[in-house]
Amino acid sequence: MIETNKPRERAILIGILYHGQDESEVEDFMDELSLLTETAGAEPVKRFTQRLDVPNPRTFVGSGKIQELTLFVSENKIDIAIFDDELTPSQVRNIEEALGCRILDRTNLILDIFAHRARTAHAHTQVELAQYQYLLPRLTGMWTHLERQRGGIGLRGPGETEIETDRRVIRDRISLLKEQLKKIDTQMATQRKNRGKTIRVSLVGYTNVGKSTIMNLLSKSDVFAENKLFATLDTTVRKVVIGNLPFLLSDTVGFIRKLPTDLIESFKSTLDEVRESDLLVHIVDISHPAFEEQIRVVNNTLKDLGVSEKPLIIVFNKIDAFSYTVKEEDDLTPVLKDNYSLSDLKKTWMSSDKHHLTVFISAKTKENIEELRKLLYEEVKKIHVKRYPFFTPLNGFTP
Repeated sequence: MIETNKPRERAILIGILYHGQDESEVEDFMDELSLLTETAGAEPVKRFTQRLDVPNPRTFVGSGKIQELTLFVSENKIDIAIFDDELTPSQVRNIEEALGCRILDRTNLILDIFAHRARTAHAHTQVELAQYQYLLPRLTGMWTHLERQRGGIGLRGPGETEIETDRRVIRDRISLLKEQLKKIDTQMATQRKNRGKTIRVSLVGYTNVGKSTIMNLLSKSDVFAENKLFATLDTTVRKVVIGNLPFLLSDTVGFIRKLPTDLIESFKSTLDEVRESDLLVHIVDISHPAFEEQIRVVNNTLKDLGVSEKPLIIVFNKIDAFSYTVKEEDDLTPVLKDNYSLSDLKKTWMSSDKHHLTVFISAKTKENIEELRKLLYEEVKKIHVKRYPFFTPLNGFTP
């Protein structure tokens, strides 16, 4: 758990408005970076953005913006400057030298959150591997004092520098962690194999959309759920029975924009649960202003995992928190998404896409949960009938 008894570190957030982006889109990105910062335990004090075609190779933002940041940091006792993109090692050094405070990029921030959220030995191993893989190319100029004494005569070559020793220690640690994960992958693959031909359903979606809460409702279990990013890192599997149809329901780690590649690779065994599922249930927070962008991020991640063709149900959650601006009758400006009511949205592509089924629910108030259960029953029954030709399902849905 993240410690809360210490004074919160003060942070500034920095992002770039790239060519083709509008300010509202960047504001959404900065909102997410702010939530990541709060999840990590720091206090976002102020945001800075700059319009650039490409990042400055030396300092990410322009020299004028660096001067502005330096002044603000010195006058407001800022501890950390957090950037919404991945920085190169040289950019980190140059910015740190100019600002005089600690520098984090988005990847490092997410890795830090994962490190705090890891609750099992499996998750700790996955996160540690990703952290070392991130750290290895960034050792130059960093005072990274790891284990120096490896034991054994002759293992340290004459004239070997401190940073070379660090690199060797980290590479050895990476190799060890990879071996540990291979063993864990084998164990988890055996566990999945032992489940036989039981139908598997996986909850997927952006982070903090309510997957664990829905898991608890459907499985009547007590999976850890919290209104923060990445509350779930380990895959949780529960047996669920709807009517007379049993299946295994998995709650997986949430996706996010610019999820570090090293994390995806490290969490391979966790994501294998998604790959081997028979049915995916994509949870969407419809109350989020950028929910369509979040859908795109999840769809791209599923495509990268090679599971985009699997049967899919989209569950639009948090309808209790959905709000919109009522458009006046005499307002002649074009109708925007912000003016769409929930009934308007239900008439759009969300409910008419032939490639998936949709349902609108509130896990918090339990609205339309029975409709979701019925939809799950019908989809699981289709798979059951194909897999077990002699299976006779109940006539209709029985809650």
